[in-house]
Amino acid sequence: MPRVRQAAQPLPAPALLQLMWLASPALPVGGFSYSEGLEAAIDGGQVGDEASAGRWLVDQLGLSLQRAELPLLASAFKAWQRHDAPRIAELNAWALQTRETREMRQQTEQMGRSLTDWLRQRQPDDVRIHVLAALRPAPTWPIAFALAAATITGAPLREALLAFGFGWAENMVQALLKSAHLGQSAGQRLLGRLADALPAAVDAALATALAGDGARQNLAPMLAILSARHEAQYSRLFRS
Repeated sequence: MPRVRQAAQPLPAPALLQLMWLASPALPVGGFSYSEGLEAAIDGGQVGDEASAGRWLVDQLGLSLQRAELPLLASAFKAWQRHDAPRIAELNAWALQTRETREMRQQTEQMGRSLTDWLRQRQPDDVRIHVLAALRPAPTWPIAFALAAATITGAPLREALLAFGFGWAENMVQALLKSAHLGQSAGQRLLGRLADALPAAVDAALATALAGDGARQNLAPMLAILSARHEAQYSRLFRS
């Protein structure tokens, strides 16, 4: 007889809601303050309409999140589950060392500290939060998010990565709408395009994490150049 594929078990409501909370722009970590080079790209003419914005965001998803942030988060998620503090320190150091501009480093540190404070209020007795807070010079955003996903939500790893990616996508689209002459309808189309691309990006990131630390990379030269230019941009809305 042919095998019947069992439907995937739905995510329990508490885990789903906690993941939505972590992905929400309302999470008090300041993600809305950053455009990650997008504002500089708009100022320089690389992004000016919906088509160019879509190319920019999908490229950034593939070149940055898929190859660096998401595999890093996956490795940290598992390390937090094992209570492996030395591994966490190693991963946090990699996140800091591979930030190519001052803005990029300030962003990951500020958001990491803010999420650490949020976690400390939620679970003050979890020893892993003290490990996170003790990271020097600061906990980074992916490492802090990994702990939140692993301890607060109880969600599986893949769903945690999807939530992280969607939170990034929503912040980037909102940054675009504030910086460029695009309407809400264009923003929703772009968010839909990113949502369609996210599952494949997450699966590729999980494969990268399984391949080991040598497979993970953070190399996006044009993004780094734009971020450096943004630091001295005459008029700007965002911190990066």
